Amino acid sequence: MALIPLASHFDGDFVIKLLPVDSENTMDEVAAAAAVNAVGVHVPEQPGRTIRVRKQGADEAFPRSMTVADSGLEPTECIELYYE
Repeated sequence: MALIPLASHFDGDFVIKLLPVDSENTMDEVAAAAAVNAVGVHVPEQPGRTIRVRKQGADEAFPRSMTVADSGLEPTECIELYYE
């Protein structure tokens, strides 16, 4: 387990935030951690919709159960979060 800082941009937010995550966190856990600082603050809550994570510029989201370590993301790399 290792702490990895990622840059995160939530769709609809105007701020890119530094998000510390653990290498063993799943993408669902990453999404939940990012939501704490964006949803209800700069992004409206959308109950019943799933937050997904993708590498900046990618077309497809990471699988929800994939870990940060398995994703190949490097420290300070930017991820995009959005409601599916």
